[in-house]
Amino acid sequence: MSKLTAENYFSSENQMRYCGASQIKDFLRCEAMAMAKIRGEYEQPKTPALLVGSYVDAHFEGSLDLFKAKNPELFKRDGGLKSEYVRAEEIIRRIERDELFMQYMSGQAQVIKVGEIDGLPFKIKIDSYHPKKAIVDLKIMRDFASIYNEEQGRVSFVEAWGYDLQGAIYQAVEGNSLPFILACATKEPVTDIALLSIQQDELDAAVQIVKAYIPRIKELKFKGAKPKRCEKCDYCKMTKKLNRVISYLDLY
Repeated sequence: MSKLTAENYFSSENQMRYCGASQIKDFLRCEAMAMAKIRGEYEQPKTPALLVGSYVDAHFEGSLDLFKAKNPELFKRDGGLKSEYVRAEEIIRRIERDELFMQYMSGQAQVIKVGEIDGLPFKIKIDSYHPKKAIVDLKIMRDFASIYNEEQGRVSFVEAWGYDLQGAIYQAVEGNSLPFILACATKEPVTDIALLSIQQDELDAAVQIVKAYIPRIKELKFKGAKPKRCEKCDYCKMTKKLNRVISYLDLY
């Protein structure tokens, strides 16, 4: 079995073999979409919003030239960067002006680790790893405002995007209960920056959510269980098959 590397980290084989933070979040949103992504049957569309974050990520992991080569849609016809990615360059410069932010980003870059949580293999890739000190993950987001959730009302962006689940998984796989730090910058006209910790009791609660869902993931990935459809995500919309007429009131 091949060693997990940056080159094969997202291969279909390793997506099936290992679970990860993004995969857990996919499963919690829609099992059908998660399994389609694992099997290579569905790929989340590239949007400018996602590509801006990926652009900044690529800069700090030292792979920006490769990222540009793989994404020609970043460029205008004259070869210059489109305005969204000029903005990404401005975000990078803002981050690099802050000494403390850069200290947290100065750890070992893109460190891959594997481990198990309740018998399920997991993989993680740490943006900036400070052994025995901290796990740092870079996040580029719209802003720091709270986000509306149908079940809970307005919640912090940390909860809304499952960063607490990610931190719990990273801690469990790394194995030393190191502080999990989010190094955040916004895409606002004037970039805001922050270094955010997540309380240990929140990470402890989040890992229990992960553990509670692991038996279901094992059934889906390794035992052929039929994944449930959410009928709300883009994948479900794209693959929906109509079989009856419904009242318009059923939409609400």
